[in-house]
Amino acid sequence: MAGETILTIIGNLTGEPEMRTTSNGGTVCNFSIAATPRTFNRQSNQWEDGDALFMRCTAWRDLAAHCAQSLHKGMRVIAQGRLQQRTYQAKDGTNRTVVELQVDEIGPSLKYATAQVARIQHANGGGQNMAQAPAQQPVAGGWGAPADPWGAPSGEDEF
Repeated sequence: MAGETILTIIGNLTGEPEMRTTSNGGTVCNFSIAATPRTFNRQSNQWEDGDALFMRCTAWRDLAAHCAQSLHKGMRVIAQGRLQQRTYQAKDGTNRTVVELQVDEIGPSLKYATAQVARIQHANGGGQNMAQAPAQQPVAGGWGAPADPWGAPSGEDEF
């Protein structure tokens, strides 16, 4: 949509993603990303951390399930989405306004880690119920996945 504020944020997940189902049956996953700028101080000859930005993020539908299955606390991620502002009434009766990132794309940062991608097979072009898929567990040296991310036998699709 025209006029939306698109933001890309790189940082670490502050906790485990929390997936839930809304009252109308939609799937949503909430998590926060902490982005801390680092600058080099030439006088002390050391790197220094700046003030951290904590961005609350929301992913919907299939992306929500993928986030809940693939992302874990502490992972460095790259997320892109639309900034949205909403107002709600707190329990004490005051109105509060929050700014959140509605995530359109997200993935692990490969700057300090490696990753394997597992493509989701959709039957008849529809979505897959990710709640039935087994959760990925950490492996030695980082978060891993099947060795052949696209499910094709080796040697196939080579030029």
